Amino acid sequence: MKRSRGVWLIRASRGSGQSAAITRLVLVYARMWGARIAFDNEFGIFVCSRMRGGYARGGTTIGGAFLTGGVPQRSLLRHEAVHADQWAAYGWSFAWRYLFEESRHRGARNRFEIAAGLADGGYDR
Repeated sequence: MKRSRGVWLIRASRGSGQSAAITRLVLVYARMWGARIAFDNEFGIFVCSRMRGGYARGGTTIGGAFLTGGVPQRSLLRHEAVHADQWAAYGWSFAWRYLFEESRHRGARNRFEIAAGLADGGYDR
């Protein structure tokens, strides 16, 4: 079982060392908020569902983990998996890049949200 968790971490972080470190921290954080943590094999992302709080909007992807209060639909996980790819590509700087972009172009105009698929993310155009 321990080996499986290691394989899942590598998949969720897309092989990025920075994303793996971020994901480890976020999984501890999610546990503190009461998350039920499962690994989604199709999209290669940890799903931390039924959290009491600690996430933005309908959910937030940090590293290779999606944090949410509900149980997400498959289309939303597809969207969030792209954000996991973005975390792997940019590492720690993705948080700043995303927030900067959001300050200039909110929601459906944010280039990171556009790249992840607006319809899958539940955005109205």
